[in-house]
Amino acid sequence: MINTSPLTDRILYEDNHLIIINKLPSEIVQGDKTGDTPLSDKVAAYIAEKYNKPGKAFIGVVHRLDRPVSGAVVFARTSKGLTRLNEQLRERQFDKTYWAVVKNKPPKEEDHLVSWMVRNEKQNKSYCYDHEKQNALKAELAYKLLASSDRFHLVEVKLFTGRHHQIRAQLASIGCPIKGDLKYGFPRSNEGAFIHLHARSVTLIHPTLKTPVSVTADPPSDSLWDYFMSTII
Repeated sequence: MINTSPLTDRILYEDNHLIIINKLPSEIVQGDKTGDTPLSDKVAAYIAEKYNKPGKAFIGVVHRLDRPVSGAVVFARTSKGLTRLNEQLRERQFDKTYWAVVKNKPPKEEDHLVSWMVRNEKQNKSYCYDHEKQNALKAELAYKLLASSDRFHLVEVKLFTGRHHQIRAQLASIGCPIKGDLKYGFPRSNEGAFIHLHARSVTLIHPTLKTPVSVTADPPSDSLWDYFMSTII
């Protein structure tokens, strides 16, 4: 899947204090060892050009999505905004909803999953356990089955914690690996190495206005996402 949508077409919200972008699954949010241009730099360049700012515009990374994941990403445009949004994130005041397309139908239509997760840095992978374990972090999410095709199932996920690869690992732990996610047990990769996991919506409190800000991000267009979008909407 190749998607070259320009940044301006993917802005979900923008004002003087924050900007929310619908991330492509090929993008990295923050710079890493690959040397690829991160989304944060693209946003900074856009702000600098739009508002004729000298030098590089300030862009604060509030949270990240894994490279193969698409969807809503929040950036702060001021240091004060970044501090306040980070505090909201720590206090679990962000309401984030994800969509995942999984191989197998979940064992229940709805469920609340609690796991203890251990991250393996060398493998860049996390493991779920059903009991407390040394160096493990508690992970919680709720899921709901939204729709099914003849081969796949669309699940909506609400995160209550933000652990490394949490949705990917927890869904795999109940026998529901995400389509294209080789790392967590799906048998084949997707073209372009993306996975069918999408940050569908986010609601937060504006860092200065103190009012709710809520956005919804459409998934990238492919036959499977298009099918589920047409089924639900």
